[in-house]
Amino acid sequence: MADTLPIICIPGLACSPRLYAEQIPQLWTVGPVTIAQHQHHESMAAIARSILGAAPERFALIGLSMGGYVSFEILRQAPERVAKLALLDTSARPDTPEQTENRRAQISLAGKVPIAELADAMFPRLVHPRRRDDERLREIFRLMAQETGAAGFIRQETAIIGRPDSRPTLANILCPTLVLVGDSDELTPPTIGAEIADGIAGARLVTVPDCGHASALEQPRHVTEALLQLLRD
Repeated sequence: MADTLPIICIPGLACSPRLYAEQIPQLWTVGPVTIAQHQHHESMAAIARSILGAAPERFALIGLSMGGYVSFEILRQAPERVAKLALLDTSARPDTPEQTENRRAQISLAGKVPIAELADAMFPRLVHPRRRDDERLREIFRLMAQETGAAGFIRQETAIIGRPDSRPTLANILCPTLVLVGDSDELTPPTIGAEIADGIAGARLVTVPDCGHASALEQPRHVTEALLQLLRD
């Protein structure tokens, strides 16, 4: 076990360890897997410090969507500790004014309606159009939102709104990197994934077919295979 590489997975907004349920057993064959807590702080810097404080000295880092935003901050704070990196369905860009306005509206709703209802409203943009009637997937998002809680969701949205532009620091990422994106990702489309991959020397770009934003849940086999290739090389 001395040669194994610890793996830290960071979920997306309003997501819990269920996001990586299909990947964890296979990732475990490479090294011990931890799902990071990321709902207790209101800034990316504080979230990253908390994760680093509990992390092994060196580890592989996997982040989907918001998890990618946190990953960029971890790399700003402690690049020497990240041995390998996987950025799934994420963006290096800061919020646009319209995105921030939408997030503030969601923050307002989170204090007024059950968090599962908010998850229902968000669901159609998170998956491929053909999966918008998939009740199994919808229920997973409801459960993850409930596990995050309204207060945790509000803190996460606040942190996302305040995140910096990560594009200027992409060239500083020197570890082996996978950038993966669903071919029909509406929130962080393939062009955004390509922008990240182009900015990181030697990064491998994978576009997952028939897939929206929630790649780890929508196309788990494709995602697991890509992650294992990164981790085992």
